[in-house]
Amino acid sequence: MTMTWDGQADTRMMGIVHDALRRDLGRTRHALAGTPPPRRRRALAAHLAWLMDLLHAHHTGEDDGLYPLVRSKSPEAADLLDVMAEDHAAIDPAMDALRTAAARWGDSGADDDRRALLAALDDLEAVLLPHLDREENEAMPLVSATITHREWHTWDQRFNIAPKSLPTLAEEGNWLLDGLDPDRRAVVEAEVAWLPRQIVLHVFGPGYRRRAAARWAGTSVGVSS
Repeated sequence: MTMTWDGQADTRMMGIVHDALRRDLGRTRHALAGTPPPRRRRALAAHLAWLMDLLHAHHTGEDDGLYPLVRSKSPEAADLLDVMAEDHAAIDPAMDALRTAAARWGDSGADDDRRALLAALDDLEAVLLPHLDREENEAMPLVSATITHREWHTWDQRFNIAPKSLPTLAEEGNWLLDGLDPDRRAVVEAEVAWLPRQIVLHVFGPGYRRRAAARWAGTSVGVSS
C-alpha cells in the first residue's frame, strides 16, 4: 500500500490493534478452560487488567480526538459516529465487570470465581466483538475517505503516543507484534524509527516474552515477537 501524507489515512493499524485484542481474549478463554496454577493465574489476571486499561485508552483516543475530527469534516457521518459512541458506552461496564472478576479470581483461584470470569468474558465479547467488526468495516472506510494520513498521524501521536512512557509504548509494541505476520509486522515497525525500534525489540522484548510465557505457558498458544 502506497501512503502519502496528504492522501487518504492508512487505517491498517486499527485492525492490527483489534486483532491483538481478539487474540488475547481467545487465549484467555483457552487458559480458563482449565485450572491454571497460582503464578499463571495471577499473571493472567494482571494481564486482563492491563488489557482493559489499554482498551479504555484506545476508546478515549477515538472519542476525544479521532471521531470529533471526522465529524467536523463529514457532518453527514453523524449517525455512524453516534453508533461508535453508543458502542463505547455499552462496552465500558462490561470492561469494568471483567476487571473486577479477573481481580477476584486472581486473588482466590476459586472455581466459582473462574466461572464468573468466563461469564464476564462472554459479556464483554458480546458487545466488543461486533463493535470491532463495525469499526473496521464501516467507520475506518469513512475515516480514510474523510481525513488525510497526516491528520491520522497527528491524532495518533497526540492521543496514543505522547501521553505514554517508553516502557508503556514498548510493552504495547511487543504485544502488537506477538505472532504477527510479516506484512502486518512491517506496518507496526514502520511507525517507529530504527533506533527506538531496536530498543523496543531487544531491550524490552525479552521482558515482554517472559511475562507472556508466565500467563500463557501450559496452553496451546505460542508467543513470539
